Amino acid sequence: MAAKRVRKPKKISLALQGGGSHGAFTWGVLDWLLETEALEIDKISGTSAGAMNAAVLADGLVEGGPEGARKALERFWRSVSLLGQGSPFQRTPLDIYFDSWNLDHSPVYVSWDVTSRVLSPYQLNPLNINPLEELVRDQIDFGRVQTCQDLEVYVAATNVRTGKIKIFGREELTAEALLASACIPTIYQAVEIDGEAYWDGGYMGNPPLFPLFPKGGITDVVLIQVNPVKREELPTTAQEISERLNEITFNSTLLRELRAIAFVSRLIDEGRLSNNDYSQVHMHRIEASEDLIPFGASSKLNPQWAFLKRLFNIGRASAEKWAAEHFDAIGERSSLNLEKEIM
Repeated sequence: MAAKRVRKPKKISLALQGGGSHGAFTWGVLDWLLETEALEIDKISGTSAGAMNAAVLADGLVEGGPEGARKALERFWRSVSLLGQGSPFQRTPLDIYFDSWNLDHSPVYVSWDVTSRVLSPYQLNPLNINPLEELVRDQIDFGRVQTCQDLEVYVAATNVRTGKIKIFGREELTAEALLASACIPTIYQAVEIDGEAYWDGGYMGNPPLFPLFPKGGITDVVLIQVNPVKREELPTTAQEISERLNEITFNSTLLRELRAIAFVSRLIDEGRLSNNDYSQVHMHRIEASEDLIPFGASSKLNPQWAFLKRLFNIGRASAEKWAAEHFDAIGERSSLNLEKEIM
């Protein structure tokens, strides 16, 4: 009887967007990808919550392989939920009755939202207390992350003074680097690293794609997208306009990178550039805009376990659906229509 042929897993790189509690959607996607033996994660880049997911995954991978990474991610998000139990931002009885996970009717959230437009974190939080710091230091062994040989990790932050993107590679990853990547300037004071001040990486790369490209050859990049690029409804209230501006801002650098990928790919296909010097990038995307759009910006501050699990389940289902539809494209072509995306 002939031995059963074992198919070698396909290598992919992951690009993880930020999005606060919506990062639990990405957790669900990662959980499914780590479970399947048909795919192997080679590189990963992330911003904000995406950076947290990337670092936790690398830590768990060193500790116990793919299963260890799955356990580490669940442990991390459970800790986020426990930390959030003491948060003043809570759903109102009306929100609970209508099964809304947004915090738009929370008096504390509304008061904070208005106040944060007038007073800075340096005035509202002069002691610079960041509840995420203890959680990050407690949940992630950065020594393990820095020595992870099976996965390249890149985390983005924005240099406040220069306005340029800063990429922290795996060997540079520290708690400060992750906090910098998730430093929303209306909530936290800038994070200082080696004399430089940093804000959320989403302003310059949400997530950064270029660190995932090798010099020459072919690479498959899977974008795990949390923030919708397109919305059909016109925002009319002040809050809706503010939320839409944030979405456009945080997606602008991503669209520029996708435009560059489409341009270079076209030149390679036409023989005007050599793929020995330039990467042929196959772009793919796992997203669930239809499911995530109803969750407004305020829900990104909602860490209730039931909400995180709902996002997790949406992420797992989205990953499974994507793989069923596009697995054959990996290594062969892009499954994301770049021309349609950027026009």
